[in-house]
Amino acid sequence: MSENINDKELDVVEVDEGLLAGKAVLRGIPTPPRKMRLVVDNIRGMEVERALAVLHFSPRLASGRRVEKLLRSAIANWEQVNGRQAGEGELYVKRVFVDEGPTLKRLRPAPQGRGYRIRKRSNHVTILVNTLNSK
Repeated sequence: MSENINDKELDVVEVDEGLLAGKAVLRGIPTPPRKMRLVVDNIRGMEVERALAVLHFSPRLASGRRVEKLLRSAIANWEQVNGRQAGEGELYVKRVFVDEGPTLKRLRPAPQGRGYRIRKRSNHVTILVNTLNSK
């Protein structure tokens, strides 16, 4: 499995009123992008505390847990870049998007010597968090 949280990138994204946005990227998640987008659409634009609660109790267990862990990493990256702890209700999910990753192609035996193609899709998730008073 190539889903390592070590694949996250600590980037300086934007300067808004002296504070930088925190960014975290998780690559190669073995979930179809369409299913992962259903999870991340629920947290777009939310405050991080509420987004963490939504992800923790998400009915899509595997996807929700991965995105929850990634959001916690983005919060930690924001705190690392800005050199201070995030206050209660200060941060929100500025951007979150899912890109399509590599597709593994497999063959399933079919009647009369044929083979049906199975596409095992993967995705990349990117989360940006920033303060509420930034633009």
